[in-house]
Amino acid sequence: MKLHAIDTGYFKLDGGAMFGVVPKTMWQKLNPPDERNMCTWSMRCMLIEDGKQLILIDCGLGKKQDEKFFSHYEPHGDASLEKSIRAVGYSFDDITDVLLTHLHFDHCGGAIKRETNGSLIPAFKNAVYWSNEKHWEWATKPNAREKASFLKENILPLQESRQLKFAEDGSTAINPNIILRTVCGHTESMFIPHIKAGGKTIVYCADLFPSMAHIPLPYVMAYDTRPLLTLDEKKKFLDEAIANNYYLFFEHDRTVECCSLKQTEKGVREDAALKLSELF
Repeated sequence: MKLHAIDTGYFKLDGGAMFGVVPKTMWQKLNPPDERNMCTWSMRCMLIEDGKQLILIDCGLGKKQDEKFFSHYEPHGDASLEKSIRAVGYSFDDITDVLLTHLHFDHCGGAIKRETNGSLIPAFKNAVYWSNEKHWEWATKPNAREKASFLKENILPLQESRQLKFAEDGSTAINPNIILRTVCGHTESMFIPHIKAGGKTIVYCADLFPSMAHIPLPYVMAYDTRPLLTLDEKKKFLDEAIANNYYLFFEHDRTVECCSLKQTEKGVREDAALKLSELF
């Protein structure tokens, strides 16, 4: 099994929203904001090679939204999903599985593309797309708080294409070395894939820990629908991670791909910041 970090570029989100109740005097040292209080975040995905399978976890913002939409998030950088997949020797048509941790636009926007005639079709024509029934129900009937994050043009074409499948918590349906775990604080039933490779467990953290700065328990995003549940989920996960020597892979950290963990007097904290390639 080979694992690749796939950069799809950067975007901006409000720093206060990303750090919740943590005061700006503290979080601005971790991710300095611009004059509008916006911080830069990565949209980093993962590509997994295992035999005949080529599995993509999440797929960034995509390119099909209009100028007004992009003006809110300022996507920037030289990287793109297509360029990064091509850089490791593959094309979109080679992807066999697309695992969507959840259906917020910055995680699944690249799953669907717009044709020149305006039609919306899967960007990965030969892939099975994976979600779960609880999250699908939540995303297709969104609450007012998350409605702006669940865009029907990113979601409904997946079902219409008949390329969509569901898996449940604890499943290894995609691959025997990928355990799909779910958490519900950020949004209902978000997948947190646990990947076993090279004798190690690498956890794709999605929005449970969007960056290394979010490891301390109080650092919970204001975007989370159930912040106290996130707090509990983080505590349980970090205890398990320390006990089992997990490595964390960050989707949104501007600079850090992975880290190991250590126990300190203040609780679990990052140990060494690493590139994914350095783990093997």
